[in-house]
Amino acid sequence: MYFFVSNLSFVNLYYTTSTIPQMLVNLRGPEKTISHRGCVAQLYIFLALGSTECVLLAIMAFDHYAAICKPLHYSVIMNERRCVHMAAGPWVSGLINSLVQSTLTLVAPRCGHRVIDHFFCEIPALLKLVCIDTHVNEIELNVVGALILLVPLALILGTYVIIAQAVMKIRSAESPWKAFNTCASRQLMVFLFYFTAISIYVQPSSNYSHDRGKITSLFYGIVKPTLNPFIYTLRNKDVKSALRRALTKEFWVKLR
Repeated sequence: MYFFVSNLSFVNLYYTTSTIPQMLVNLRGPEKTISHRGCVAQLYIFLALGSTECVLLAIMAFDHYAAICKPLHYSVIMNERRCVHMAAGPWVSGLINSLVQSTLTLVAPRCGHRVIDHFFCEIPALLKLVCIDTHVNEIELNVVGALILLVPLALILGTYVIIAQAVMKIRSAESPWKAFNTCASRQLMVFLFYFTAISIYVQPSSNYSHDRGKITSLFYGIVKPTLNPFIYTLRNKDVKSALRRALTKEFWVKLR
């Protein structure tokens, strides 16, 4: 569990770092600009890490399934080598997706259009600047978006249906509630992440709304990664205990 959570933490850290600093600079200063190289780097990094998270969340759902439904075989099913291979899949798919989609978007001519009606460089907003027919780009965006978003979401839904069925068979009155309590908050954020991303990337570009797109992007690009540490770690007793000891130690060191 901690291996996949560490991967998710790394993704969220650089996922938000690729957009938030530049966005804060633009919100503060009178000149709301970004260099062409900065926009290109932001697009590639943001899309690569966002795509990685989409697949990684499905891998984490399988890890939850193995832990709850196959507890006695968990160490065999999720051995170290398999975990490394499973974690490599989201990274590779994310990099490939970003390379394909970002490149197709950037090579399209913009005919001098340079004003992006968005907080950061994102494919739907950049496609609005293109001065040629974007039908091919829209088809590619929807197809790849469906693979990256809808397939993992379907796997997560199916996995947690199986988990729910297994939990309901537990005779103890406390165990089902503890399992549901652990999974509920995580799945709420997972579904909100997928549904907001789907509303942006799995739709025709002609139906893209600037205002809705900006607000939705802020949610899955900033709000959701910010809440992940609280949901995935601070609800864990071991992490809370370690944090309490660290804060107490730091407090006493300062007093001296």
